[in-house]
Amino acid sequence: MVRWAEAAELPGLVAVELAADELFEQAGIVFPPGTTMIEDVDDPGSVLVEGEPPAGFALIGRADGNVHLDQLAVHPGSMRQGIGGRLLAAVLDHARAVGAPAVTLTTCRDVPWNAPWYARHGFSVLPGSAWGPQLRALVEHERELGLEVVPRVVMSRATEST
Repeated sequence: MVRWAEAAELPGLVAVELAADELFEQAGIVFPPGTTMIEDVDDPGSVLVEGEPPAGFALIGRADGNVHLDQLAVHPGSMRQGIGGRLLAAVLDHARAVGAPAVTLTTCRDVPWNAPWYARHGFSVLPGSAWGPQLRALVEHERELGLEVVPRVVMSRATEST
């Protein structure tokens, strides 16, 4: 069951993120030190989780009036059980509830569990000409952190029901 995180659960989510990042390392992708996102979160109202204790989380924010999915991570020991899909559905439900026209995200273009996975869930690549100023700043910040070790894309999905 997907729910909002509790403050006491936030420190434990670092282990989920680090374990998920090990999958990238197995694929030859190593992100720079200090780029763990969940460590800096102090607002449980920006994190959706599933499991007791949480086996996965979705960290969300806002960019240009849209809900922005900053990070979706599932512990490898709990993968292939639908957790990521349920978390993503909850993010879309939240975006609808707050009146956001879309959900945006940045992800690795060619990693199978990144852009291709989001495409299977209705997301499409958003060209740079469609980025608002906050999304553009977010992408630039990710570049400055060194996250662009492989080709990355911005993706978007409208929240209206189809």
